[in-house]
Amino acid sequence: ERTKLEKEEMNAKHAYDMLMQDLTAQIAQATQDREEKSESKAKNLQAKADAEGDLKDTTDTRDADQQYLNDLTATCEQKASDFESRQQLRAEELEAINKAIEIISSGAVAGNADKHLPSLAQQGT
Repeated sequence: ERTKLEKEEMNAKHAYDMLMQDLTAQIAQATQDREEKSESKAKNLQAKADAEGDLKDTTDTRDADQQYLNDLTATCEQKASDFESRQQLRAEELEAINKAIEIISSGAVAGNADKHLPSLAQQGT
């Protein structure tokens, strides 16, 4: 009977040792999994922060570029409008000059320059 009890005790001790070994292995595995997940979470949070920073930089750059484009478009439209105004003014000036040439060249005023305008040429003495 003693041998039987010793055998049962040995079996119980062996079962206990096996259980302890299994539980220790589970704890070690759980600890390793927790550390890996923690590292992964930290990397993901860092990647998210980097991505948000990049998004903000890109958005700010896009907004600045859009403002520059708007300003440039307005400047170009103003310059085009000013050019058209100057072109119209030049056309009116040319028309006035042609009319003046026409009037001066007409027979009604031909010869009156000598009579009404002093001579611009210097005369030697």
